[in-house]
Amino acid sequence: MLDPAIATALAADDQHIAIAGAGGWIGLATLDLLERALGDDLPRRVSCYGSATRLLTLRSGRQVRQTPLADLKSLEAGRIWLLHFAFQTKDRAEAMSEADYRAVNDAISATVLDAARTLPVEALFVASSGAATRASDPLASPAMRLYGQMKRDDEDRFAAWAQDSGRRAVIGRIFNITGPYINKHQAYAIANFILDALADRPIEVRAPRQVFRAYVAIRELMSLVFALMARTDGGVTRFDTGGQELELEAVARAVAQAVGGGGTSVNRAFVSDPAADRYVGDSAAYAALLARYGIEPISLDQQIVETAADMRLIAAAEPSGLASPEPA
Repeated sequence: MLDPAIATALAADDQHIAIAGAGGWIGLATLDLLERALGDDLPRRVSCYGSATRLLTLRSGRQVRQTPLADLKSLEAGRIWLLHFAFQTKDRAEAMSEADYRAVNDAISATVLDAARTLPVEALFVASSGAATRASDPLASPAMRLYGQMKRDDEDRFAAWAQDSGRRAVIGRIFNITGPYINKHQAYAIANFILDALADRPIEVRAPRQVFRAYVAIRELMSLVFALMARTDGGVTRFDTGGQELELEAVARAVAQAVGGGGTSVNRAFVSDPAADRYVGDSAAYAALLARYGIEPISLDQQIVETAADMRLIAAAEPSGLASPEPA
């Protein structure tokens, strides 16, 4: 759940929260957190938008209607906080032509920006990505550079909206997160490690180089986001997600201990490439923000326990095994 003080403040206030991209991982996890904070007031206080009309099913069994993103500009509410999660991610950049990928994301951003300009949006959160730091990196893949550049463009257009309108934008570069509704299990190292541990298999760390990551829980991240959105001044706040920086072998051993009780073995491939892969944000600045708003950081061990519990739940509920949320 959200930080208790922040959850209480959200429940006591009466702003409407609009989620663009509600059907993706972060959108569903945020919707779940809001259900816990708002209870039966959720349908009145929150509206969901995405690629198509469909029902979003939360872990509680509650179903929430998502409508097309184009409907966002027709939202009728007096005070709005807008969460912008709608974006085609890096895997889509790998599967689409550059022109098509740019066109789809530019259309999404234009729709959200038009709504922000039209509606009484007091504060807006842009879920950016650590990939924005790789936009000009010659060692990054073409898909990573394209995704990163478009995320940077998204940051800039919504920062300009806040500056021009005197309203508030919170822009978070998200590097590595954990928690319920995690998807693309084979693509994310920590989810892959948890899958191995849940299946009583040795955890395989296959990277031929050192790989450094730092993780934060979605509930911790969104607690900070809501605290920053609640500020009454206008302007732009930018931050990176932080967490404890660890090499993947250490992450795998933490998973083995938290999920497998220490009985799961870890196999580390030989490190033959001297160029390390470091994908982490400014952890010190992030920790300072958490402290400023009285948000207790969630340890990696606890993050693993919570993520694994949700993955177990879905494995038990789905006949075909672990399922992923549909695209937002």
